[in-house]
Amino acid sequence: MLMLSAAVEAVLEVRKSRFHARVAPVADRAAALAEVAAMRARFPAASHCCWALLAGGEAGMSDDGEPSGTAGKPILNVLMHKDIGNAVAIVARDFGGVKLGAGGLVRAYGKAVSDALATAGLVAPVAMSALWLELAFALESRVRHVCQQYGAALLQAEPGTQLRLAVSVPATAEAAFCRALTDATQGRIVIRHETPVADQ
Repeated sequence: MLMLSAAVEAVLEVRKSRFHARVAPVADRAAALAEVAAMRARFPAASHCCWALLAGGEAGMSDDGEPSGTAGKPILNVLMHKDIGNAVAIVARDFGGVKLGAGGLVRAYGKAVSDALATAGLVAPVAMSALWLELAFALESRVRHVCQQYGAALLQAEPGTQLRLAVSVPATAEAAFCRALTDATQGRIVIRHETPVADQ
């Protein structure tokens, strides 16, 4: 599944109706609904603000008053067909006075989202490895420097007699990262391949 590197937008005009499309990366349903609310605020005169999401293991959609199946479903179909996850696609429609019919609506909503995605930067999710690092407090600055060099994210820190750090690092860089940690600390570090405990 691919992910958006940034939000994208497009405007489609069909028989005097304007379809303002926005596709944005989101982590979950709450973030998606916040994007929908922001779109409604941007286009308060829009007769419909239809959307679909694939995020946080959920799928959802809304026709927002359009005939059932003519807006949310074609928007969702575009996301699924293009294999895009963790995203919400929203289309605000300014009604131009000419009815498009069910088929016309399906085509217009789907095309508006496709047009927006035509300019999208798509990236594959990066597989990450989770590690626990155990080290003396005096070595912390060296270890943090190596983490920065390899794009490792600090997930958790547990002080004790020694410092324990939970980090995630791109899986493709894990072996080099571990070697760099060993070199930077002159072997005075313990690296464990354990899943860090998530913050509650």
